[in-house]
Amino acid sequence: MTKPTTVLITGASTGIGATYAERFAQRGHSLVLVARDKTRLDALAAQLREKHHVSVDVLQADLTQSADLTAVETRLRNDSDIGILVNNAGAAQSGSFIEQSPDSVAQLVTLNTTALVRLASAIAPRLAEAGDGAIINIGSVVGLAPEFGMTVYGATKAFVLFLSQGMSLELTPRGVYVQAVLPAATRTEIWERAGIDINTLTDVMEVGDLVDAALVGFDRREPVTIPPLQDADRWDALQAARQGLLSQIRQAEVAERYTATK
Repeated sequence: MTKPTTVLITGASTGIGATYAERFAQRGHSLVLVARDKTRLDALAAQLREKHHVSVDVLQADLTQSADLTAVETRLRNDSDIGILVNNAGAAQSGSFIEQSPDSVAQLVTLNTTALVRLASAIAPRLAEAGDGAIINIGSVVGLAPEFGMTVYGATKAFVLFLSQGMSLELTPRGVYVQAVLPAATRTEIWERAGIDINTLTDVMEVGDLVDAALVGFDRREPVTIPPLQDADRWDALQAARQGLLSQIRQAEVAERYTATK
């Protein structure tokens, strides 16, 4: 029997990341857990080793810090046992665009986009050469909805979706599966850290339900998994409409509505 590949999970100390760790350990995968809080990582690692008898390494890292990010990239490039990356680390913040400081915006973009794409870039060439492996990028339905008012956060999650779709087109023919997971409001600590009281939100999904649904999509090899979307045909229709729009773009021709005189 082939030994299950090792899974590296960012933002693994709590919430979605910790739940992915539990589920992959349950499937027999060894783990590399990455987060800032080493105390929590160590406690989770000990629990998973005892319960599931798998190897668990802890890698403390703040992915907004260049040296820490480089260390995780190096592990992804050099550790041939790692065959799955779960790009889960992320943050949100409260307030409108004009209320958020430039520094807080920059930090959010660094974590949600720069770190994510650099880690994917670190592992993808090795997986493509091997013709196997997977990259899971955690996005959000907010990336589809500027109307939700989380402007910078939503923009970073739109980036995650686009990046995942582009990576999927490039890497699927080379045997690498790329999945974008788009949660809606999920019961994790991201809300408290962003200064948002989760108790003011309605219809919040439990984190276990979110990850279990995402793994159904993973097993089915869905390019995009949206656990809270009730009618999957809606996503298919959106994709068809997008393709239809692209078919109407003529690169060398200005649209008539911009040339007609009144």
